[in-house]
Amino acid sequence: MTDVEPAAVDFRRLEHKNLVRAYGLEMKLLYPWDGLTAPFEGAWCVLRPGDTSVTHAHHEHEIFIGMTGRAEVVTPDERYEFAAGDIAFLRPGIEHHLTNAGDEDFAYYAIWWDRAMSEGFVRQEEARAAAGDGQ
Repeated sequence: MTDVEPAAVDFRRLEHKNLVRAYGLEMKLLYPWDGLTAPFEGAWCVLRPGDTSVTHAHHEHEIFIGMTGRAEVVTPDERYEFAAGDIAFLRPGIEHHLTNAGDEDFAYYAIWWDRAMSEGFVRQEEARAAAGDGQ
């Protein structure tokens, strides 16, 4: 326990210099973030003009929240237009990638979760409550 009260709101500012190249795009993972527990994981992603992310499938549920620009979400069966302000939900097991055929960056948040993440979050919150830390 510390004598310092945590801030009511803790910000992670978008800093392009902190993006790293991975999976065919520029990204910054949400974690690690001291003091933050959540039943999900996520990343700030920037798909540069001409970029295509790595095609993959996974067991987690996932949503994309479009922030700026335009891209396409591509599955084996269909291509979906995706623009700033749109939200896309990808069910587990669906092979997918994003592609940016435009001339400006496409920025979005990717958030994913599964049962194990949710159960881990509940365990952490129960332990914190049992320790008397209501924050």
